[in-house]
Amino acid sequence: MSHVYRLTIACPDRVGIVAAVAGYIAGLGATIVEANHHTDTVNGWFFMRHEILASSVPGGLKAFREGFVPIAEEFGMRWQLTDSARPKRIALFVSKEGHCMADLLHRWHEKDLPGEIALVISNHEVLRQQAEWYGVPFFHVPVTPENKPQAFARAFELVEEHDIDVVVLARYMQILPPEICAAYAGRVINIHHSFLPSFAGARPYHQAYERGVKLIGATCHYVTEVLDAGPIIEQDVIRVNHGHTIEDMRRLGRDVEKTVLARGLRYHLEDRVLIHGNKTVVFAN
Repeated sequence: MSHVYRLTIACPDRVGIVAAVAGYIAGLGATIVEANHHTDTVNGWFFMRHEILASSVPGGLKAFREGFVPIAEEFGMRWQLTDSARPKRIALFVSKEGHCMADLLHRWHEKDLPGEIALVISNHEVLRQQAEWYGVPFFHVPVTPENKPQAFARAFELVEEHDIDVVVLARYMQILPPEICAAYAGRVINIHHSFLPSFAGARPYHQAYERGVKLIGATCHYVTEVLDAGPIIEQDVIRVNHGHTIEDMRRLGRDVEKTVLARGLRYHLEDRVLIHGNKTVVFAN
């Protein structure tokens, strides 16, 4: 993978945005290696993501940022510039089911995940051996009805201590407190084992079975204070029929959960997701 800077922008739509950004980059003599644009014509918003060859930027990241500020202010941009040479650090939160954790650890071990899995936090000991096989520190933070505030405080102390960029709830069967959801907005990703907004909450495969659906799915989304209602990053489905039991649905669904979470996390790690309200623009490739 080339060393690139990733520029992402969201702002009210108006004439001249693309020309101003492209003109600035061209004026530096820099090279754009990937460009994505989207206009929300209903709400009048513009979204952009550029990958810029780092070696072509004179003065590097700091100089680019400083020179871009006047353009950002002129157009009222929400923007960020990140460096692909600094992979995002990931914390995996898990409970007892290890299929999503195992898939992400394997992808990371095979250098197929553009991030750094720094630690695993779990409310059970079940998955310790699996995590530690990959050389990833495993922290057991039990959660009970009586100790929830203290447990979540400890878990997110670990997140801060390890300089984590993104928390991934990889089938972590606990609901985060509202204050944590607010403090880490846009930095906590969950995999929910249904095709949201259908069957939110607990036991979605049971709900799907009782409803007699012909498709089941999984949803990767950002966590908010409203359960299973945050901005959606990625989704997929698989067909089921009247002969499938709840256990069959779980078996089939686990494969979908893994792939949806891996894709959604990759999009986040590569700065391909722009959050706008309770929706996302995802510049997938």
